[in-house]
Amino acid sequence: MVEIADLSLVNWSRAQFALTAMYHWLFVPLTLGITFIIAFMETLYVKTGNEEWKRITKFWMTLFGINFAIGVATGIILEFEFGTNWSSYSWFVGDIFGAPLAIEGILAFFMESTFIAIMFFGWNKVSKKTHLLATWLTAIGANLSALWILVANGWMQKPVGMVFNPETARNEMQNFWDVLFSQVAVDKWLHATSSGFVLASVFVIGVSSWFILKKRELLLAKKSILIASVFGLVSSLYLIMTGDNSTRTIANDQPMKFAAIEGLYNGSEGAGLVAVGLFSTSETDPNNENLKDFSMKIEIPNFLSYMAFLDWNAFVPGIHDLIDGNEKYGYMPAVEKIERGKVAISKLFDFKEAQKAGNKELANALKAELTSEDFQNNYFKYFGYGYFEDPNDLIPSVPLTFYSFHLMVGLGFLFVLLFAFAFYYVIKGSLTEKRGFLRFAIIAVPLAYLASQAGWIVAEVGRQPWVVQDLMPTMAGVTRISAGSVQTTFWLFAVLFTILLIAELKIMFRQIKIGPKH
Repeated sequence: MVEIADLSLVNWSRAQFALTAMYHWLFVPLTLGITFIIAFMETLYVKTGNEEWKRITKFWMTLFGINFAIGVATGIILEFEFGTNWSSYSWFVGDIFGAPLAIEGILAFFMESTFIAIMFFGWNKVSKKTHLLATWLTAIGANLSALWILVANGWMQKPVGMVFNPETARNEMQNFWDVLFSQVAVDKWLHATSSGFVLASVFVIGVSSWFILKKRELLLAKKSILIASVFGLVSSLYLIMTGDNSTRTIANDQPMKFAAIEGLYNGSEGAGLVAVGLFSTSETDPNNENLKDFSMKIEIPNFLSYMAFLDWNAFVPGIHDLIDGNEKYGYMPAVEKIERGKVAISKLFDFKEAQKAGNKELANALKAELTSEDFQNNYFKYFGYGYFEDPNDLIPSVPLTFYSFHLMVGLGFLFVLLFAFAFYYVIKGSLTEKRGFLRFAIIAVPLAYLASQAGWIVAEVGRQPWVVQDLMPTMAGVTRISAGSVQTTFWLFAVLFTILLIAELKIMFRQIKIGPKH
């Protein structure tokens, strides 16, 4: 059986993983998007034979190479932390979680790395078409890497395609295709990659705008902005679509996260969407009645019901409905889920004890009960709840989730306007005159990174306290090591990652100032 670790160890382990993941995600989105922008530019070079497009392609390829190298370093550390800091979690789900990570390493990563070598060193050594193919395969490989990582993450959000083996106390994969094509995994991949496309487009427009303000490389800047604005506009509209689909999936599979996203404490039919809101109090007591109110909000009537269930009058459960239960709409009280979880844990413990005692008859009877469909649907389904005593511990940080989500969405719509105006100005030939817009385009670059980080805060903070939804709480997944050792490595990683980030920024800024080779 898994024992509960002390709170200090859990918090420092969470902090270390969050630190590594957030630093890693500073580099990944640019890779996902800029590789396709580079591929489009090189396609134009091959089609037209215009050497200027080759020069433009090489410039953006250099910036991509700087970003990619440091992103790989943080990604490797992230995967090692599953074993060093989350070994209980790795034991519980390793048979499932390990499969997509292995595929990512063997297929996507090697595919990406192989063709990157041709991209950077194959100019004038292979034919134009072969080089172009390598560039496109690098872009595809980068996004395939993201697919397998997000399949693994999607399974944590909604565990499917598996069966629990009481002999080993592990979840084992039963249907690979259910894991791969889980709606949560598909939504995550589409939304995360399209957000990378948007960020890369903002990056290209921002850097190009700097060149225009400095009255340098005007042709490169205008051509780059044209490509990036079209790609960004299409990607941002697609991003909105994938976000809309993802919202409905969350509403059905993770109603507590959905309630936190919208700051919804009391459910209702025809629930309104809070477009902009400010909580009246801080989240100090989940039972505080004031938390149900906003000191300021702009609400769209009935829209939350439609967004969640495509029905203007559908009932959307709030946090109190999910904790206290709502018999009318079929929501079980959290207390009952906790009791059922404790039964599941107790039965598994009894089974392991019977095995140790050599009581085969009792062990076989308990195993049959544990693996029965009735037990799986009515008790094991709530296995993770058995680790809790207080139902209020099941509530994530509502203000952090709410504000992060609305920041992400608000900036997303701002980028749509950025791409639309960039495209309009470059087509009209008036871009060089719009100095205010060009300055804003530069400011938009860090805003794009902020929106990207906010999205992952929503995804990960919103699902707390679960490391595997309903089956394993975060507090049960950590490695049993001293909190002090985790704290030490946290600060070491914080210093190391900050140095790497500063180094990348210096190298990136220096390369931008140098500009493309003539």
